[in-house]
Amino acid sequence: MRRNLAETVMGGVVLLVAAWFLYVFTTTAQVKTKAGYELTAKFTDTGGLQPGSDVRISGIAVGSVTANRLDPKTYEAIVSLSIRPGVNVPKDTVATIASAGLIGGNYIRLKPGRSKEILAAGAPITKSEDFRSLERQVGEIIFLATGGNGKKDK
Repeated sequence: MRRNLAETVMGGVVLLVAAWFLYVFTTTAQVKTKAGYELTAKFTDTGGLQPGSDVRISGIAVGSVTANRLDPKTYEAIVSLSIRPGVNVPKDTVATIASAGLIGGNYIRLKPGRSKEILAAGAPITKSEDFRSLERQVGEIIFLATGGNGKKDK
C-alpha cells in the first residue's frame, strides 16, 4: 500500500512539472500567428527557405514567411510573406534570400527602395534576388582570384 501511494505522489509530481513546462512554453514561445498584410515574391532558388522564417529589413524582423508554393507555369517558387501592420514596404523594394550563418536558417531580407508608392496587401514584390549558396560564393571567389576568364594560358 505504501509503495502504491509513493508511485501515485510521484506521478502527480511528474504531471505538475509537465504542466508547468507546457505553461512556460506557451507563454514565452512566439508561436502565435502575427497579424499583418500579405505580400508575395518570386524566386528561382529559395535555398530551402521554410514557412516561419523571418522577413527582415535592416536586420529587424518585420514579418514572417507564411507559405512556399510552385508556380506550375513558370516553375518559380512563390513565397508568401506576412508583414507586420505599420511597416510600409515601398514599391521598388528588392527581396533577397539571405543566410543567417553557417548553421542558421535562411530568411527574407527586404531592401527598401526610394519609391513614395507603398505596396498594398496582396501585391507582389517585383524585384527579387535568388539564394546564393556558400558553395556558389566560394566558387565565384576562386574563379575571380584565378583570373578565370575562360581562356587557357599559352
